[in-house]
Amino acid sequence: MVSVIIPSYNSEKYIAKTMDSVCAQTYADFEVLVMNDCSSDRTAEIVESYAMIDSRIHLINLPGNKGVSHARNTGVRMASGDWIAFLDSDDLWAPDKLEKQLKLKKQLDKDAPERKHDFLFTGSSFIDENGLPLSSTLHVPECVDFEDLLKQNVVSCSSVMIRRELMLKYPMPCSDKVHEDFVTWLTILKKEKIEAYGLDEPLLIYRVMKSSRSGNKLKAAAMTFRAYRHIGLSVSSAFKNWMHYALRSFMKYRKIK
Repeated sequence: MVSVIIPSYNSEKYIAKTMDSVCAQTYADFEVLVMNDCSSDRTAEIVESYAMIDSRIHLINLPGNKGVSHARNTGVRMASGDWIAFLDSDDLWAPDKLEKQLKLKKQLDKDAPERKHDFLFTGSSFIDENGLPLSSTLHVPECVDFEDLLKQNVVSCSSVMIRRELMLKYPMPCSDKVHEDFVTWLTILKKEKIEAYGLDEPLLIYRVMKSSRSGNKLKAAAMTFRAYRHIGLSVSSAFKNWMHYALRSFMKYRKIK
């Protein structure tokens, strides 16, 4: 079973569309844990309306607002599935997202049974705040290792499907000073000496928010540099990789229109 973890804070504007995209999945063996991080709007009410008609959906009202990492980590601990799929409360999935990733896992196991294929991700398309499509697609490689990921984070959090045991072993850091998901992916690839496997199809539909942290490019750049330092890179190594990252990020974001 796949446990879908959706951290949510004041998401009433988008959460219904997000839930619809999960409920429309062609792969049906999943549970949804919506981690309501003390929302003050109608988020809980909207999610509860879905839970009333679909027993796979669970609203978890967290006791205190502690941020997205705490919400995700708590969801992982509460999950029942062997697999964790993260989804932000304003993003969407293509209907066959889970099915295609599990098929990829099965094919990888057949082709290379000696390797672990416990970390999967996909490409992305983009929409604006109003749900209008943007003319860009994030293409992803067949696989990335630690050194590859240092140069560009091609692993979008809302596209990830990963073994629960890995997320229990490497919970996301609860800090707003770094990209918590980037730190986690780097840590897993480095310490487990594994690769993450990409499916180059836009199965994630990423909503570009002007108010998001990634919308502030200078702040995002600083957070990336601190992520390198967080995982133990020297200042010189962090700066070298940050230069690669900055150039590739500039090329990526200039295409999103």
